[in-house]
Amino acid sequence: MIIKPIKTRQFMPPKDDLFALLGGALEEVREKSIIVITSKIVSIGQGRCIKIEDVPDKDSLIQKEAELYLPRDKVPGGYVMLTMKHGVMIPTAGIDESNAKGYYILWPEKPFETAKKIYNFIKKEFKVKKLGVIISDSHTVPLRWGTMGIAFSYWGFWPLKDYRGTKDIFGRKMKISQLNIADSLATAGVLAMGEGKEQTPLAIIEDIPFVKFGLPTGDHPQGDNFDFLKKNPLTIDRKEDIYGPLLNAIKWKKGGK
Repeated sequence: MIIKPIKTRQFMPPKDDLFALLGGALEEVREKSIIVITSKIVSIGQGRCIKIEDVPDKDSLIQKEAELYLPRDKVPGGYVMLTMKHGVMIPTAGIDESNAKGYYILWPEKPFETAKKIYNFIKKEFKVKKLGVIISDSHTVPLRWGTMGIAFSYWGFWPLKDYRGTKDIFGRKMKISQLNIADSLATAGVLAMGEGKEQTPLAIIEDIPFVKFGLPTGDHPQGDNFDFLKKNPLTIDRKEDIYGPLLNAIKWKKGGK
């Protein structure tokens, strides 16, 4: 697997041209590549930016953007508000201030439709048939320091490799294991792109033979009529999640989304 971060010009809030940036920064896209794009530049492309000085209370903005939230005074140190949005547990509903030039940058709207538009643009621009797109963001894992990557949304490939029903090297049938390809590749992309002033909001991942391209149309393991725009196949209902007892024990408050 080869990961190449792509350096770009400064992408300027509150709104900039995402497709002009992609067309100018990507010199070559090979068949069966996956393009990882940080959600921040997608949000700036959508104009999802609010001047910090225009927001007297950041917590109110977080509550408005979140589906569920936990007040700041319930979080150790009070550094963030813990929230749920788009089926993801994430601090501050994804709102970010870093590399934002005095703006709060919100999460992108319509994440899968947006990933599909980016996919169609790159596919046409570089005349490739098999391609994947991941809109990534940074997140944290309980009981671990540091940030990792997560696939906020994606298009053009199967996000899971299902091992259920297959046998391990000693013949034992596997019951629950599925490999999360989308988040794993997002983590690889975020690692290469960095978190500071690297100015590399894009990465190209190549030579990934374990990825099956072609989603979301065609022979999908969850049925040919599966619709990514309505349901993310990576999302688990809290009632079925093995961490559900912890998540459901939290006294979440309803946000504005």
